[in-house]
Amino acid sequence: MITLKELAKELKVSISTVSKALHDSSEISVQTIEKVKKLAKKRNYKPNKIALSLKSNRTLTIGVVIPDILNRFYSKVLDGIHDAADEHGYDVITVTTKESIIKEMDSLQILSTGNVDGVIIAMSEETLNKNDFSHIREFTMKDTPIVMFDRVTDKINCDKVIIDDFNAIYNEVKSLKELGRKKIGFVTTINDLNVGKYRANGFRKATYDFFGKFDKNLILRISKNLDKHIEIQKFIEKNKPDAIISADIICGVISINIARSLRIKIPDELSVVGFGDKTISEYSSPKLTTIYQHGSQIGNRSVELLVDRMNSKWFGLEKNINSFTTEIIPTMTIGGESK
Repeated sequence: MITLKELAKELKVSISTVSKALHDSSEISVQTIEKVKKLAKKRNYKPNKIALSLKSNRTLTIGVVIPDILNRFYSKVLDGIHDAADEHGYDVITVTTKESIIKEMDSLQILSTGNVDGVIIAMSEETLNKNDFSHIREFTMKDTPIVMFDRVTDKINCDKVIIDDFNAIYNEVKSLKELGRKKIGFVTTINDLNVGKYRANGFRKATYDFFGKFDKNLILRISKNLDKHIEIQKFIEKNKPDAIISADIICGVISINIARSLRIKIPDELSVVGFGDKTISEYSSPKLTTIYQHGSQIGNRSVELLVDRMNSKWFGLEKNINSFTTEIIPTMTIGGESK
């Protein structure tokens, strides 16, 4: 494996120049940075983590805090995080909160004791419901950079990576109207989460804008203690919508299966659109049309923002410590045969 010294020798520059170029130092020209990174990739350069850690007092490890590792969206985000972390020479420690604010507090406490150089987090449902972000605010006041994704709050000053949940649903209502749909229903099991509220608000605003009125009967909110299949079947039989948008992927698949059992033709008589991971959409027949969140891209960008923030700390790169970025990853409606 090639070393930093060998890279410098081959490029005929100093070791310091190579090191700074690999960390995007403002002291190095864009052309030199590109040349160094191109050769480093070609020669499969990997930093000596032990040596770097001892020299800089860094762990070269990123902590990731997520609510549920079994959730397909978070699995995709983790894939993106691991890919980008590998590219930057970082290891990843992942902890799950199981939607508990106490577990979230404990996780951040453990990660703040010098085990990681930075943290990427999606908040637990309990944290959002209690509207209690004091433990996260306390963490941001320490010396460990943090990036929030998906479930974020304006009450915490840090870099964030999100999608535009409101406009994703708003634009889908518009698209369905353009297809001739006149009675669009909205099904959600995540109304207690901020992302679920944004999606419901996007639906409500779109129905006002495109149909001139909002019918509250066309929103089905399913609480955790209720059977999704029973609730969705009653909703379809009672309201007879010609389109359904689901705020999650599972209810989209269930809607298709129930419609078929009721001998409703998909998509001739009923269009169905889900929200989430495209892989699960393959399990319905016909395949569910999906608003795709680009989980891997969200993971990639979360790491990029965190590494940028950490580099500004370790290498004194130019960055206003009080200036934070909220990056919006576009969604797209893909595939499927249910629209």
